[in-house]
Amino acid sequence: MKNGAKVRTIQPLILPELLNPTFLKLTLLGTGTSQGVPVIGCDCRVCTSADPRDQRLRSSALISAVPLTVLIDAGPDFRQQMLRAGTRNLDAILLTHEHNDHVIGLDDVRPFNFRSGRAIEVYALPRVADEVRKRFEYVFGHPIPGLPRIELMPIGVDNPLELEGMRIQPIGIMHGRLPILGYRIGDMAYLTDVKSVAPAERDKLRGVRYLVVSALHHERHPTHFNLEEALVFVNDIRPEKAWLTHLSHEMGLAAEIEPTLPEGVALAYDGLEIEF
Repeated sequence: MKNGAKVRTIQPLILPELLNPTFLKLTLLGTGTSQGVPVIGCDCRVCTSADPRDQRLRSSALISAVPLTVLIDAGPDFRQQMLRAGTRNLDAILLTHEHNDHVIGLDDVRPFNFRSGRAIEVYALPRVADEVRKRFEYVFGHPIPGLPRIELMPIGVDNPLELEGMRIQPIGIMHGRLPILGYRIGDMAYLTDVKSVAPAERDKLRGVRYLVVSALHHERHPTHFNLEEALVFVNDIRPEKAWLTHLSHEMGLAAEIEPTLPEGVALAYDGLEIEF
């Protein structure tokens, strides 16, 4: 397969239910920006809000199936997110890009290594895989007990993955000038840190029923959709339901913003579960 992507075969054998979309679930483990919400030292209305919808860990999501569990991004809150979600097993990690708020938690895969007895396969663009290898240089080439075990699996936008029967389509998106990945799984798509999506990549999203897409705040930004741009994008893709993620404290209080959104669009929040 091109760009080093491959098909995994893991025991137990694939169950028929895995091919039924009703047995898939996406859990949003974090819906905040690189600083999270509340921001350290900030006393704005959002950062001091008691509403749990205004308390956001760094963006990450968990795909749960039978018998497969796949993580999208492992940022600095990875350990806390795994504990909060009660995750006991992890089969693979999909990375969107190499920024710290999406990868720096990879060291904490160790408990999953110990439980499974194997390395965690981490799927990423070749550039991102190279950066992970540099950032976690101590992990690679040193078979020392107790170190995390990571197997980097380079992928590309033209190489759908099949993990135990679950087809995952990478979507090429632009984070400012940086090419990164979103992912489509069945009738669900997850896109974070988006600034633009080329027509050919938008075509891969046609027909999705559920869409999670980033919307930083209200002002224009060089590397992220703002709220207006995200809503234009949602209107073009036309899912049945869309949730906005990767939200800054500058977006405003969830209780005030939520009623202003179009029908079928909502603010995502940590712990949101979407069955698809």
